[in-house]
Amino acid sequence: MEIKSETNRFYIEESDILVGEIGITKIDDSTISIDHTFVNENYRGKGLAKKLLDAVLEYADKNNLKIVPVCSYAKATFKNDPNIQYLLTKNYQKLLGGEK
Repeated sequence: MEIKSETNRFYIEESDILVGEIGITKIDDSTISIDHTFVNENYRGKGLAKKLLDAVLEYADKNNLKIVPVCSYAKATFKNDPNIQYLLTKNYQKLLGGEK
């Protein structure tokens, strides 16, 4: 399944059905927020939310953007994976104890 992107989202469609989506918002020139993650109930359990999040992380890293995770899925993933916490804003890193 191919991940597509538009200005405020990364998404997967199959036969005109929205399979999954992760929404982002530009906060300023160097920061985005991850606002929501959705996977159609018929496609859950296949790792699609992680694939969508990985696409956002790659986009942020490539464009030198920091992230504010708003949705619960993104928050939990950042909390549980120290290897991606460098993409968080400094304030969020401090909340997680990743930067002093």
